[in-house]
Amino acid sequence: MSQSLYITWNAVTSALTSPMAGTATSATSGTAKTILQLKAGTKIQPIEWGYIITSTPTSPLQLELLDTSTVGATVTAGSISNYNNPADQASVCTTGTSATGFNASAEGTITSTRLLAQTFDLSTYMKQQYPLDREPEVPSGNFLRIRATPTTNTASTVLAYLIWGE
Repeated sequence: MSQSLYITWNAVTSALTSPMAGTATSATSGTAKTILQLKAGTKIQPIEWGYIITSTPTSPLQLELLDTSTVGATVTAGSISNYNNPADQASVCTTGTSATGFNASAEGTITSTRLLAQTFDLSTYMKQQYPLDREPEVPSGNFLRIRATPTTNTASTVLAYLIWGE
């Protein structure tokens, strides 16, 4: 039996009536902002992550996929959807302002990170899939984040997603 897979975006996708707007990065060079955050309710394995930058950036945008241990950002509550089987059980990960969500208003004091992937990008989209049985593991209670850092004083709008297995 295959693993149950779930997806979250940096938008509430449970009742979309129009395209997602995305999340603006900081407009200050070198200031990181969490675009999307997932709080692991059990041990999880990221299967794929990616993003779309809504217009070509004028200078590189740094994006990271990182595990910030038990330090979460303050976010807008997001939504979680079943990915590979719509009739499957719900994810044990939860949504909320201190759980799974997007568009951080406060980053929290990060004391430890595990960088799982990083890009330094001028293009408008990227996706990365992990080979089966080679996915990183994120322990229960830890936060997995997609964080964006501009290299100029110009904000970019990012649509980001994360697919994981439980």
